[in-house]
Amino acid sequence: MAMKRHGKSPASSGSDEKVMFFRDVSLGPHETRLRFRLIHFWEAQNPVKKTLIGLEMLLIDEQGTVIQGFIPPGRIKKYLPEMKRGSVYELINFYGSKNKPMYRVADHIATVSFAWNSELSVLHDIPIPFDEDRFRMHSYEDFEANCDLKGDLYDVLGHMKLVDGQSLTERPTIDEAKVATTRHIMIHVQSHEGPVMKLYLWDQTATDFCKKFKSSEKTPTVLLATAVNTKRLGGTLALSSMSPTRVFMDNDVQPTIDYLAWLSSNPEIAKQVSAEVVTKRETMTISDIFSYMTMESAKDAFFECTATIDDVVHGSAWYYIACTGCHSKATKGANSLICTNPRCVKDTTAGVAQYRAKISVYDSSEQGFFVLLGDAGFQLTGRHASELVSSYFEANKDKGPDHEVPVPEALISIIGQTHKFCVKVTDHNFSGNTRAITVTKILPPETPSPTEASLGDAIAATSMEAVQTGSDMCEPSKSRGDSADEEGKRMFDSVDPEKVKRARCEK
Repeated sequence: MAMKRHGKSPASSGSDEKVMFFRDVSLGPHETRLRFRLIHFWEAQNPVKKTLIGLEMLLIDEQGTVIQGFIPPGRIKKYLPEMKRGSVYELINFYGSKNKPMYRVADHIATVSFAWNSELSVLHDIPIPFDEDRFRMHSYEDFEANCDLKGDLYDVLGHMKLVDGQSLTERPTIDEAKVATTRHIMIHVQSHEGPVMKLYLWDQTATDFCKKFKSSEKTPTVLLATAVNTKRLGGTLALSSMSPTRVFMDNDVQPTIDYLAWLSSNPEIAKQVSAEVVTKRETMTISDIFSYMTMESAKDAFFECTATIDDVVHGSAWYYIACTGCHSKATKGANSLICTNPRCVKDTTAGVAQYRAKISVYDSSEQGFFVLLGDAGFQLTGRHASELVSSYFEANKDKGPDHEVPVPEALISIIGQTHKFCVKVTDHNFSGNTRAITVTKILPPETPSPTEASLGDAIAATSMEAVQTGSDMCEPSKSRGDSADEEGKRMFDSVDPEKVKRARCEK
């Protein structure tokens, strides 16, 4: 769907030189002119190495044809100062490179790549109208058919049912501090009368959504998100924002205006919702979690996973000596233990043993390794790590201070048990250094997970039962704060972490 910028852009260019249209762009070098509107541009990053690949662009010419553009990293500084979204440009000389097979934002076979001799200039006065934008909307069925293919990134248009777990019957309150910490916000979107879909907006896109939503005078109801990736998580179709994703609401662009008009003329649709999709818990199998870790858009996230404990891994320490203040790792100094966390207020610490046990687990889909940190270990054994360490040395007074305490019976006794684990995947998983997954807390299988939100009367009208949504995220253990996650990253960046020796521990 093409978008006009307030109709036409009349003016005079004074240039009669031949211009190539995007439809005629082929592979290889071109010494000719292109004329286009710059719809959008964004940085392309290597998700593993965290390095800049280049600057990608979405361009549209006077015939409404859209093509992707690319500027290599070494040439970005040359062109970036003149680049402004919505402006019209002329480009002389370029290279037609093959459009990438994964995560495409345009249908064209070629990409306009800026070459060594490319010249870019802004056109202020042009007699020819340029469409402002072009969208590639897909339905639920289309997203289902293209799920996990990593091909084209299409746009989703619909009305919002939940924003961060809150119904729109009253204006939702968005916790921006929470969004900044988790780096994402989740929206439940329904396109016309189709099923409800979960849309995850990450990083800058999440920030843009929050700003736009909060600045709206009325509570927005219609959402258009561009260039989303489709992934099946826990058996449910999920849409995830990518680097080129943009968000529009209500009266921002013509498609949202048209959808808002349709929704206003069909008020009964806003009251309908697929309870099955909205209320399904974000429960992942081990295989699902491993699959998520390979996604380009993967970010730090919490999931629930029911698994059986097969063994406690021997050969590496099941505990570490932590700072009594922040629970980060403490190391031996000249005369005392020193906290390794630069933000900690304690320069020296007495030290306390904390769980850092690696266990082998399995479910019906896959085997894997979980890492028990802090309170998660206590929840399984009923005993604190410091208590177990102290008990061992009291019973073995002949052991020296550097002796490593063997795996205690309290941990061995959990083998064979099945639990619902609240787990967190973080950057150390995405980098490929380890597939060991951090456990933040244990939930009894029979205990219902925290509710995401109730859809109130709208859901009650479509279901004979009271419906509550399952939590899509588990909160980390409160007593541990973020230090357990940071400790996990440091400890398990390698398969065989450094062994932790005995230190004086608080009882």
